[in-house]
Amino acid sequence: MNCISVFKLRYALCVMVVCSASSVSAQYPEKAIRFVVPFAPGGTSEIVARSVASSLTTQLGQSVYVENKPGAAGNIAMAEVKRAAPDGYTLILGHVGTLAVNPALFGAKMTYDPVKDFVAISLIAKVPNVIAVSQRAGFKTLADMVAAAKAKPGSINYGSAGNGSAGHLAMEYFASEAGIELTHVPYKGSGPMLTDLIGGQTQATFNGLPSLVAQIKGGALVPLAVGSGARAASLPDVPTIAESGYPGFETSQWYGLMAPAGTPDAIVKRLQSELVIALKSPEGTKRMRDDGALLVGDTPQEFTAFIAQERARWGEVVKKAKINVD
Repeated sequence: MNCISVFKLRYALCVMVVCSASSVSAQYPEKAIRFVVPFAPGGTSEIVARSVASSLTTQLGQSVYVENKPGAAGNIAMAEVKRAAPDGYTLILGHVGTLAVNPALFGAKMTYDPVKDFVAISLIAKVPNVIAVSQRAGFKTLADMVAAAKAKPGSINYGSAGNGSAGHLAMEYFASEAGIELTHVPYKGSGPMLTDLIGGQTQATFNGLPSLVAQIKGGALVPLAVGSGARAASLPDVPTIAESGYPGFETSQWYGLMAPAGTPDAIVKRLQSELVIALKSPEGTKRMRDDGALLVGDTPQEFTAFIAQERARWGEVVKKAKINVD
């Protein structure tokens, strides 16, 4: 075969690849898309997922439905979705816990690899964490809670959405920095955790703002401090933890769109572009914005780099605070 023939063959192959990718993007989606949330209903994860699913349903012209699949700090859902067909019809809500914290917490017990088993599509939102207490607890400031914990170590019970959840890790991180001992009460999701917190069965939590804001505004919960670097727009009078005597302290929850590894680039690009449009929609994202979420919408490359950065940071936190899920 001469050089001209080889060139023509290579050119034809390139054209076929480009046309094939364009065809995949143009035809996708042809059926409903399953959007898995690795946590129980009633928390910040579901608020974010349902807002995104609603907007994507409108833009893609096919139903994007949310399926909650809780268990093992999100590991069960992640392990299942990694085995799904990489065709764009099964997506999962990536989270600081499943992508950045769990590798440090579970180590060799991990049933999935956050990098090798998934493709990052886009960071959806960053959400402030809030230390909030039951109105019945009687604490008005973070200093009040810390003083009570130091006076009677272990006497303050705090609830989380489960062992290894973002709220569990955030509160253990704070307890380590404050030099206090708290008693962790894990629940199967934020919903039941909030029921007991409001009722006074537990005294505190360190959870995502969207899941707490209604009860805070209703007076059932008292916000003591936010974990983000700046005050939350929806709670402008509530100080940050850094402002409350712990300079440099910062922790937020974040959420992103992920797909099984091997998902075609054309589909990844389509989903990313549609998600960015969705996050610019005032109607579709009103709930998230009202609840204090900072919407992002970046590229797969930027989201991948962000995950790596967060894995390194949370690895140090877990090691320093000696956090375990046994």
